[in-house]
Amino acid sequence: MSGAPAHQRDLTVGPVAKTLFLFALPSLGVNILQSINNSVNSVWIGRFLGEEALAASANAGLLMFLMFSTLFGFAMATTILIARNMGRRDIEAVRRIMGTAISTFFIAGIIFAIAGWIFAPHMLHLMGTPDRAYPLALSYLRVIFLTMPTSFVMVLLSSSLRGVGDSVTPFWNTVLNVGLDIVLNPLFILGFGPIPAMGIAGSALATVVAGIISVALLLRKIYALDLTIRLRGAELKWLRPDGAFLKPIARMGLPMGLTMIIMSGSAVVMIGLVNREGVDTTAAFGVMNQFWSYVQMPAVAVGSAVSAMVAQNIGANKWSRVSHIVWSGIAINLLMSGVLIGLMTIFARPLLELFLPGGSPAVDIAIHINHIIGWSFILMGVSVVVTFAVRANGAVMAPLLILIFSAVIVRFSIGFGLYDSVGADAIWAAFIATSITSCLLSIGYYVHGGWKSAKPMTMGEAASPRPAVE
Repeated sequence: MSGAPAHQRDLTVGPVAKTLFLFALPSLGVNILQSINNSVNSVWIGRFLGEEALAASANAGLLMFLMFSTLFGFAMATTILIARNMGRRDIEAVRRIMGTAISTFFIAGIIFAIAGWIFAPHMLHLMGTPDRAYPLALSYLRVIFLTMPTSFVMVLLSSSLRGVGDSVTPFWNTVLNVGLDIVLNPLFILGFGPIPAMGIAGSALATVVAGIISVALLLRKIYALDLTIRLRGAELKWLRPDGAFLKPIARMGLPMGLTMIIMSGSAVVMIGLVNREGVDTTAAFGVMNQFWSYVQMPAVAVGSAVSAMVAQNIGANKWSRVSHIVWSGIAINLLMSGVLIGLMTIFARPLLELFLPGGSPAVDIAIHINHIIGWSFILMGVSVVVTFAVRANGAVMAPLLILIFSAVIVRFSIGFGLYDSVGADAIWAAFIATSITSCLLSIGYYVHGGWKSAKPMTMGEAASPRPAVE
């Protein structure tokens, strides 16, 4: 791409597998850093403020996760539209989409912040937050809601940069954000010099301050390096939301946001079944979930890279590369996830004993669960990569329906239907069935479905001709 900024890759040329791998690596780093940040902040809160504060932050964190799950869908939709037009070399369309999205996300962030501050008590009561944790959870949540405008904008900027082929700038911005958050947490919790001790509200304020500084420096870098998504002079008029771009963002973003909510809700329901098995099984399953979250990171990172890469190539009408991108993404994810699952299985006992007391029956239960379920995350990763690929052409309803069938109908039918007769094994069988069903249906839709004829754009884009042979 002639004249492209240093970290911006042209995803429509060059060796597919190498380009995809190098593009996905920074996104994987972002996911790992964010998980580490959450874990470190939980350590600060738990060690300095105790169990009630930790429970409070966990309750608040669940609410924030649900909100950002919805936001993720709209950010991904924006990324797809930007990447599609980047592939067409239509820089004006890229910036017009960016203008509509950034103003919309910022306004939505303000609305969420105000509504969250007002309705935080009601949300915590609906969640059944324990009385001892409620005051702390309310303080934490209300301050966290103040991060919504900057957080929404930061998610959008990072996602949009990936759409134009730059995954390195979002990575370094995450390094800055996480570093600031980790350093500021103990300072604001305990107080230091002129900074008063603010307890759990200080942890939330640290996140606010880190977010504001990170967004400000990211915007400065975007303009200093003249990155593609920047708006200058007469282009600033595009900050006024344009319905022609807002409609496709909403049309694709809502089903993708619902996907995250359904996945989270399904997992919460299944935890209710796990809880019936007693505290040891619950603890074992909870610790394994922490490990499995790292196993799933390559799939999300590679899937996001596949989405941007496929969208750019469709925009450039290079359909011959699309299939190669998808199968390369599947192969890269199989390798990375397989290695992680293998290491986790080999070193399961010493890893588990970092979280559980030595001799705890939960250790053996966790190893048993991992032996049954662990391998299925390889199949789930295939589903993620394929789903991200078909979404890149605006096909969002079929993946949503596949998820509902596999993660709700199949999972609940097996989990609840067989639980009374076979006990805990019904729960683990339900997770395996979900992965197998999702993988088979996703690949079937990719190979035989009509996703190539979907149209994510409704303005300024001629439909790319569908290839006669894939």
